[in-house]
Amino acid sequence: MVDRKDPLPVTRQCALLDLPRSTFYHVPKPVFDEELALMALIDRCHLKHPFYGSRRIRDWLEDQGHRINRKKVRRLMRTMDLTAQYPKRNLSLANQSHKVYPYLLRDLVIDRPNQVWATDVTYIPMARGFVYLVAIMDWYSRKVLSWRVSNTLDASFCVEALEEAIETHGTPEIFNTDQGCQFTSEAFTGTLKQHGIRISMDGKGRWLDNVFVERLWRSVKYEQVYLKAYDSIAQARASLDHYFAFYNTERRHQSLDRCTPDSVYYESAAKLAA
Repeated sequence: MVDRKDPLPVTRQCALLDLPRSTFYHVPKPVFDEELALMALIDRCHLKHPFYGSRRIRDWLEDQGHRINRKKVRRLMRTMDLTAQYPKRNLSLANQSHKVYPYLLRDLVIDRPNQVWATDVTYIPMARGFVYLVAIMDWYSRKVLSWRVSNTLDASFCVEALEEAIETHGTPEIFNTDQGCQFTSEAFTGTLKQHGIRISMDGKGRWLDNVFVERLWRSVKYEQVYLKAYDSIAQARASLDHYFAFYNTERRHQSLDRCTPDSVYYESAAKLAA
């Protein structure tokens, strides 16, 4: 998103994108193979036991034959943007200068497509390194409307996914996120406001508020990511593109009366338009 060759100064480009200049100029250090293997194990543990904090993950790793201290587990969890899912202070990595919006979905009956969309970010391991994945989902149909991968955890790739979803599928009535800094940023919330979309944010400690996207991550990782060893971001994109096409068009959901997300989304939309 930031172009050094653009006549607009880098400082101004970063300000418009709500991107810290330190993030733009930062050159990440290579991750050692040992740490990559530990991160993959931590990710599997987090999916299986999302309520485990750093202490219990340390114990789980010890049971797997990896004796490491809690400090290292916490550092790797921060790198992966993982937090234990139980009520506590500062559950989300929010920027304190960003506005936090109220949760609008409590007791709301969700009975049509494009009524509520939701999003989240997760960590995707590769053979050498890792990337982050963001996906935007329609709550009613579980359809994945758009997605992006990035090797940096900033707001720009989340905004790109949002803009693609709006361009392709129109606008929802409500958009729900957690309080992560990517989603509270002016770049992201400004795009929602520009299209007249009401903003909803999960309460602290309320991981169940976004449970459908959490379930999507489990499906993506166990049915696709963990079966591969991506050598490049391009390979990861191609693999995820194949999976999300399968997820939307072929994978039946028990909660959707054994229908696919695409069939529920488009058939319901057609009935509403009739």
